[in-house]
Amino acid sequence: MITVIDLSLSFGERTLFKDVNLKFTPGNCYGIIGANGAGKSTFLKILSGEIEHDKGEISTGKNQRIAVLKQDHFAFEEFPALETVIMGYPKLYAVQKEREAVYAKENFSEEDGMRASELEADFSELGGWEAEAQAGQLLSGLGLDEEDHGKLMAELDESKKVRVLLAQALFGNPDILLLDEPTNGLDLESISWLEDFLIEFPNTVIVVSHDRHFLNAVCTNVCDIDFGKITPYSGNYDFWYQMSQILQRQARDQLKKREEKAKELKEFIQRFSSNASKARQATSRKKVLEKLDLDNVPVTSRKFPYVGFKSEREIGNNVLRAEKLNYSFEGTALLKDFSLMVNKGDKIAFVGLEHSSKSAFFDIIAGEKKAGSGDCYWGQTTSFSYFPKENSAYFNSNISITDWLKQYSPDQDETYVRSFLGRMLFSGDEALKPVNVLSGGEKVRCLLSKMMLSGANVLILDEPTNHLDLEAITALNDGLSAFPGVILFNSHDHEFINSIANRIIEILPQEENPGGLIDRMMPFDDYLADADVKQLRSAAYKHTQKLQI
Repeated sequence: MITVIDLSLSFGERTLFKDVNLKFTPGNCYGIIGANGAGKSTFLKILSGEIEHDKGEISTGKNQRIAVLKQDHFAFEEFPALETVIMGYPKLYAVQKEREAVYAKENFSEEDGMRASELEADFSELGGWEAEAQAGQLLSGLGLDEEDHGKLMAELDESKKVRVLLAQALFGNPDILLLDEPTNGLDLESISWLEDFLIEFPNTVIVVSHDRHFLNAVCTNVCDIDFGKITPYSGNYDFWYQMSQILQRQARDQLKKREEKAKELKEFIQRFSSNASKARQATSRKKVLEKLDLDNVPVTSRKFPYVGFKSEREIGNNVLRAEKLNYSFEGTALLKDFSLMVNKGDKIAFVGLEHSSKSAFFDIIAGEKKAGSGDCYWGQTTSFSYFPKENSAYFNSNISITDWLKQYSPDQDETYVRSFLGRMLFSGDEALKPVNVLSGGEKVRCLLSKMMLSGANVLILDEPTNHLDLEAITALNDGLSAFPGVILFNSHDHEFINSIANRIIEILPQEENPGGLIDRMMPFDDYLADADVKQLRSAAYKHTQKLQI
């Protein structure tokens, strides 16, 4: 349990939150939400003791252990993955290392024997005998093959390091678990496993995430950072969202009533201020007007970009035909005799474990890469716009965001481009920033602006929700749902897929299943529950033993 009493934190003149009082109890999972920059990650760092607060008190239960998801992916380079996980329980790890050192002594004294006996007791009590097995289960659940467990962290790629550090935080049944964006870098299979783990976790969990499905699945409570406060709500993200809409509507109604009252008072004062018989009433109403503080209305830190795609031309019946595509990378066949037909009205989500195959397919049909063999045929009425997962090449120059977007705008008028950028939250001087210093989320908003200006009737998006906050994801979600054309996309956001796609395609491992795919006209949740799909996946992944989607 963590208790927060009268907590306040400011940076200069900016107050992140003031006089916060919260209690986080065991058996509950608390989702911390708020706009980018609202202070979500900062709040977790205060709870963990990494950052000092200005005022207030934070207390935990006696001898309770706090585990934190580490953000430095290079802090454990010289350690094997399995050992890195066990390091998440410092007390156990210290006992384990001392125990190994004692038994490694060449001249084992009577004193060493007594110390070894003490260490054995501590090792057993702390769960040392089950440590390696538990660490291995966590790594496997998060998608690491058994052969990776003994590798040094320096030998693992970035996505695997993220998973090892997550397993480190989960290890050893901590009393309080602090997770900042735990689904970043995870695929849908690993996110599903993590959801199940946290649902069954008996202690206190406090998590920051931009994944709506994840927050809905695991959270029993939500804490919203906005208006300089942290407000607790019972229920998951969807419940908070419904409540927030009601509260915002009530606030707008109250403001409207106050404005109408102020208007009536002003009219009365203007009409009768010079009338001697009404002067006292006019003076009285003037005092009432002065007390009506119309400016004392809290301003939300949430900002929603405008995302809307319009096609310049209606798409015909012939959209895209891919025939026997072959593409390999570093000796691995990502596409092997792969064929696919895309139809009018399709909004296709590409899901599954073969992430490189999905990206390769998108790159080939968008003309970014050339297949080793095979062909793609676009219909005569089609025009496409592409959002690549790897997009740094678009932002290598130091030109401003405005000049960058002008390259893709049919209207070269600067006022038009600046207005467009303003709707995408690049207002004022923000629109003059050089593109080579943009954050990940800013780059995504730039690329989405480029796509909106294209007038394309086919949109190809490879993991567009990466780096976006909840508000931007919601805006993109709504924009794609309303788009009348064809969409081909890939995402790790469950809710995003389920609310947009009407067709699900899973590319199967091409080495064992040349040209193999599962293709279903159904929503994503139905796909996950389909018995026939489960059987096909079981057969396709028999070599990898990864059966969860």
